[in-house]
Amino acid sequence: MGLRSRNKLAFMFIAFADQKAASGSGRPVAPRGGFTLLEITLAVAILATMSLAIYRFVQSNLTALRASADANAADACYSGLRDLLAAQWQSLPSGQGGMTGAPFKLNDRQRDQIQWTCGSGSGLLTRYAPGQFTVSLRLQPENKKSDQLDLGFLRTPQGDSGQETWVPLIKKVNSLQIQYFDPQLNNWIDRWTNAARLPWLVKITVGRTDAAEPWEAIISLRRTPF
Repeated sequence: MGLRSRNKLAFMFIAFADQKAASGSGRPVAPRGGFTLLEITLAVAILATMSLAIYRFVQSNLTALRASADANAADACYSGLRDLLAAQWQSLPSGQGGMTGAPFKLNDRQRDQIQWTCGSGSGLLTRYAPGQFTVSLRLQPENKKSDQLDLGFLRTPQGDSGQETWVPLIKKVNSLQIQYFDPQLNNWIDRWTNAARLPWLVKITVGRTDAAEPWEAIISLRRTPF
C-alpha cells in the first residue's frame, strides 16, 4: 500500500472519529430532511383529539343555550298569564263581575275552574266583541284523542250573540288549582260562590310539564287607596 493510500485511510478514520465525538458531546448535527411516518401519525392523532374536544365543548354549550332559551320562553308565558289575569280581574266591578269558582278533579288531576263576566277587553283578548261574555279559565284536552291538557280561556257569549270559543294560553300543563282568600273567614278556600263580591286574593297553581316545581301566582283583587 502506498503512502497516498495510507494518508487517505488516516483522513477517513479521523473524520469518522470527529463525527462520533460530536454526536456524543451534544454538539449540533446536520438536520434530517422530512418527517417519519410515526411522527405524521402522532400529529394527526393529536389534531383529531383536539378537534373532538372542541366539537364536544361547542355542542354542550349550544345545548345549554337552547335549554336556557326554552326555559326563559316558558317563564315568559307564565309571567304574561299573571299580568293578563291581574289586569282583567282587578278591573272587574264588585257585584257585577260575577266571579265564581269551583274545585274539580279528573283522574286524580286537579282541574279547577274559575269564571267571570266581562265585555270586550283583555279578558276576551279582543276589543271588538259585542255584548257580555262569561269567561272561564280552565284546562281542556288538546284534542279528543289526547290526554295532554292546555290552559286557556273558554269564552261563552251571553244570550244568542254567537258561539263559544276556546283560546289556548299555555300548552301541556299537568294540573290547575285555584284558591280564594275570604276575609270573613280569614282563610283560603277552594270554592267561591258569592258572585256579589270579589275575593281579596286568588291563588293560581299550575302543574308544569317542563319543570319539577309548579308555577304559583297570587293576584290581589282588593282595591286599596294610594
